[in-house]
Amino acid sequence: MDNAFKLTLAQLNPTVGDFSGNARKAREAWLHGKAAGSDMVTFPEMFLTGYQVQDLVLKPTFTRNAMEMVDTLAAEFSDGPAVGIGHPVLIEDVLYNAYSILKDGKVSSRILKHMLPNSGVFDEKRLYAPGPLAGPYRIDPVRIGSPICEDAWHEEVPETLAETGAEILIVPNGSPYFRGVHDVRLGQMVSRVIETELPLVYLNLTGGQDDQVFDGGSFVLNPGGDLAVQLPAFDEALIEVDFEQTDEGWRALPGPIAIRPDEWEQDYRVMVESLRDYLRKTGFGKVLLGFSGGIDSAIVATIAADAIGPENVRCVMLPSEYTSQSSLDDAAAVATALGCALDTVPISGPRSAVTAALAPLFAGTQPDIAEENIQSRLRGLLLMALSNKFGEMLLTTGNKSEVAVGYATIYGDMAGGYNPIKDLYKMRVFETCRWRNTNHRDWMMGPAGQVIAERIIDKPPSAELREDQKDEDSLPPYEILDDILEKLVDQDLSISECVAAGHDAETVKRVEHLIYISEYKRFQSAPGARLTERAFWLDRRYPIVNRWRDPS
Repeated sequence: MDNAFKLTLAQLNPTVGDFSGNARKAREAWLHGKAAGSDMVTFPEMFLTGYQVQDLVLKPTFTRNAMEMVDTLAAEFSDGPAVGIGHPVLIEDVLYNAYSILKDGKVSSRILKHMLPNSGVFDEKRLYAPGPLAGPYRIDPVRIGSPICEDAWHEEVPETLAETGAEILIVPNGSPYFRGVHDVRLGQMVSRVIETELPLVYLNLTGGQDDQVFDGGSFVLNPGGDLAVQLPAFDEALIEVDFEQTDEGWRALPGPIAIRPDEWEQDYRVMVESLRDYLRKTGFGKVLLGFSGGIDSAIVATIAADAIGPENVRCVMLPSEYTSQSSLDDAAAVATALGCALDTVPISGPRSAVTAALAPLFAGTQPDIAEENIQSRLRGLLLMALSNKFGEMLLTTGNKSEVAVGYATIYGDMAGGYNPIKDLYKMRVFETCRWRNTNHRDWMMGPAGQVIAERIIDKPPSAELREDQKDEDSLPPYEILDDILEKLVDQDLSISECVAAGHDAETVKRVEHLIYISEYKRFQSAPGARLTERAFWLDRRYPIVNRWRDPS
């Protein structure tokens, strides 16, 4: 029918560098679309290679392999719906972020990304050349414009497509999660449909890649900003969208509207999915973690149980003479509630041996942080030995408050392969535990109900490296510390602005100093799930050597 167009949206989870696996997903989606009678099957940005590929794309062989796979798929997809798929391309030895239209056994059209993002986790101006502004392509009976991700955030690109005859906009995206991002995306795309008076399809990736999680949540808008279709957040989905031509132009028919979870559920889902995919895509099936009986290790164990099942999570207590009986009891209670294995490896013997070995050199000095850190580093050594022996990835458990001010021991409790709570401030750790105790979803592999006892959430945090130690002996109370950190790190405010907000000047200066002198620790820390626009890694790139301090 000349007045109808059926589109299959492939909101899927590729793996970086897995050309054969990603192509297999593409084939399955194409067969699904063919069976549904679709005119076109469309995939997100850089789907064939996975996203983000970072400097991997600078290897010419990598990009040529991707281009060869595109040609292979084009030939395979000759007798069914057209396909739109993202990948890198070399044209006269110039590298572009491309979106190819496969039709009639060949690449019939190719769009090159024009606007290249260069902020936050994105560094595309360093990697790709900007392509020219493209016109629409035809998939009978409609002319389609495909601004690639960032292109749709700049009104001149969609407007150019509209002016050159596009009737529907299909926007392939590789947009990772941060708290509140869906509302930002939706607001931008509503502006585009109002400006162009065209329906718009926003198609996003799903799945984890290093610290980033692509949260899906694809949607379809009609002119005026009316939401016609909303795909689920985080889940893979293959959905058909029907368009019909009216007197006012093409319009999407109403389809499924998935409910968007609240921010607490989204954050928790990101931590679970990032760990699940990090393990799956790097080849690990089991994890272990040091278990202290405190809140941070409790929530990390819970995230791990929800990600890969409690039977694949090993919790290890490594008590010293400073470990309280209540900590031992609390650790056992969480492991039992989750259904995880709990092992105990006392460190008193190894600690005595190290103390004896260092005694001649430490003679005449007073015990201090050096002795405290021996305990933490022994724990790291023992946990890494278990990791090596049994092939279980070691998880670290430092929250963002600790990561920010260096309240962690390098080569000790910082040892490990992944940190699910790296971008979660301590005060949010408390609330996340409470949220998980009262909420359970189908995507969680751990048990429902209270898994972290309220006494663990409520007790004063302590590293238990000396007698009666509390975190607040060394740090401001977390409600104060976190507010200062959010202002200095997340909002980039000055010391004077923090003081104007009600904080003590000396406390703010001390926190700022701790942030800067801890950069070398963060440089060597495990990756972790990105929850905000100011996560420690690609979002915030600071020098290790830095003598500047805010003079205000």
